Amino acid sequence: MVRKTGAVPVVLVVDDEPRITSLVRDYLDRAGFSVLEAADGPAALEAFRRHQPDAVVLDLGLPGMDGLDVVRSLRAHSEVPIVILTARSDETDRVVGLELGADDYVVKPFGPKELVARIRAVLRRVAAVADGDILRAGDIVVDVPKMRVTVAEREVDLTPTEFQIVAALVGQPGRVFTRGQLLDAVHGVSFESYERAIDAHIKNIRRKLEPEPRTPRYVLTVHGIGYRLADG
Repeated sequence: MVRKTGAVPVVLVVDDEPRITSLVRDYLDRAGFSVLEAADGPAALEAFRRHQPDAVVLDLGLPGMDGLDVVRSLRAHSEVPIVILTARSDETDRVVGLELGADDYVVKPFGPKELVARIRAVLRRVAAVADGDILRAGDIVVDVPKMRVTVAEREVDLTPTEFQIVAALVGQPGRVFTRGQLLDAVHGVSFESYERAIDAHIKNIRRKLEPEPRTPRYVLTVHGIGYRLADG
């Protein structure tokens, strides 16, 4: 497929099951997206290189190259939103996928309308612009329009989901956020979302922000509740 002209968002769907690919494509077409398809990891990476889609929907159980390796390859040079769509429901797979930098995780069997809503949500994170919003808390500066974060004048590369979590925390330093509240902040849609996803994203954020991720000074854990940004 060739990218459509204009401002139509392009989604790359990577799955080796033609029935799943067809179902996802049909619903994305109806929702106004342009769809690219790939049936394995190498084809997905080539399609991404050639077409630079706006989001990727990715199965993990791919032939030849595991979907987690595709996530690793994409994250090596891109912050494109990635929604994992897979039959793997094991918690370890979920956590690993999110820790590698995926933005969301949907388990098969799935509701196509919910998947479309989740794709819209991750794209909104990229497009979420509040003109003139510069958030500051201690050493951390969040430039919302540019989706840019600096820590002690060092620029930090974050995925769209990580950016929204940091923006929520920096916007209200000292406030304790539950995992559910952070999910609401980044999704902007009402789902029974997987709250452990936040733990995986926080781990990535600490790895990027903190001088010593194992002893964080910025993003602090409030045991039994959630997280807060240090306010001192």
